Amino acid sequence: MSGNVEQQRPRVLVVEDGHEYIEAFVRYLGDEFEFVRAGDGMAALSQLTEASWHAVFLDMRFDRAECLLGDLDALELQFQGDRSRAKRFLEDNQGTYVAAAIREAGHTHPLLFSYDFDSEPRRLAHLRSQYAPLDYIGDTAGPAEIREALWGLWG
Repeated sequence: MSGNVEQQRPRVLVVEDGHEYIEAFVRYLGDEFEFVRAGDGMAALSQLTEASWHAVFLDMRFDRAECLLGDLDALELQFQGDRSRAKRFLEDNQGTYVAAAIREAGHTHPLLFSYDFDSEPRRLAHLRSQYAPLDYIGDTAGPAEIREALWGLWG
């Protein structure tokens, strides 16, 4: 899709392995924003290349995705040969792998994570230093908080 995205509703790419976020976003915020889902990191990279976007919403955990970004073999070595622990680590942190791939591909869209970084301020600071602009909402955020966070991405 091309054209002047400023005259349209802001377009947000929702990267999640389920449909929970996209369904809730469309239901509660669909009048203000256009939401499109990508089911994994590879699909997100493809969609970011093919269309114009204002922001990317990232789920952190991807335990239902068939395709995970990251080097499972290298992680298996880090986990002393325990491949299931390595895969679980990739699943639990897939959002950060997707964010890294988005930036490595040259995309500069603001990123909004769904994750509770309140107890991990150092991790959040590190992610912001690597992948800014980046913000987050907690997993239990309601429509008003999500709306505020999305509009806040454009300052």
